Amino acid sequence: MAEDGYPSVNSMDSHATCPPVPPRLSQGQQCARVGQKALFILVSVALCGMIVEACLIHRLYQTESVTSASVSKIIAEQDDATAAKLHCPVISPSKPVAHLTDGQDAVHAKDIMAWSTDADPLLYEIDYKDRSLVIQKEGYYYVYSKVSFTDNYAFHHLVELRTEKYTWKSINLLKSRKYSNNFKHPEQSNSYLGGVFHLSKGDAIFVKVSNTSKIVQQKPSDNVFGAYMI
Repeated sequence: MAEDGYPSVNSMDSHATCPPVPPRLSQGQQCARVGQKALFILVSVALCGMIVEACLIHRLYQTESVTSASVSKIIAEQDDATAAKLHCPVISPSKPVAHLTDGQDAVHAKDIMAWSTDADPLLYEIDYKDRSLVIQKEGYYYVYSKVSFTDNYAFHHLVELRTEKYTWKSINLLKSRKYSNNFKHPEQSNSYLGGVFHLSKGDAIFVKVSNTSKIVQQKPSDNVFGAYMI
């Protein structure tokens, strides 16, 4: 103590204590803490991976669902279109009509042409019987025929009528004669006939040629026969 009653600046309390120092971890404890941190990181990464994988699976399922729905819709639309075609009402002609073509199933007589029934012939209110078209409704008809043939001299092409009004013979409606000057080598040609006639119910029309062995048939349109009401 100084003489004037104030303490001396050089005086120190010998009993004062320093703040406590935190204890140092041992090497084993440090390794354990590092391991815990690494395990926490690994678990976090694994959880993130599982979340990402779940999201991808969910999106893939949604995509497959949308694709399946689209495919099902397309198939359903195609089925509906097919069904509509199958159930589409057939529009019938407004008047009697017939159109016949030649075919492998047609068995000709010596001079009378036959026509195919396997080639889906068009027959509406006109029947086909005994190589003839049989009229079912009276009226005016345009009658036509085309034949293709080979001959080295003369070829006759006719459309004739059988009717109950004349029972003793057929009536010639249309006729064509073609001649060839090449007697050694047959030439291929064709003949077309067409005209308008009044036909009654039960009348039968047919195609007659000079010799059916001369007929050439390479495609259905080579030989045709038909009639339609005008």
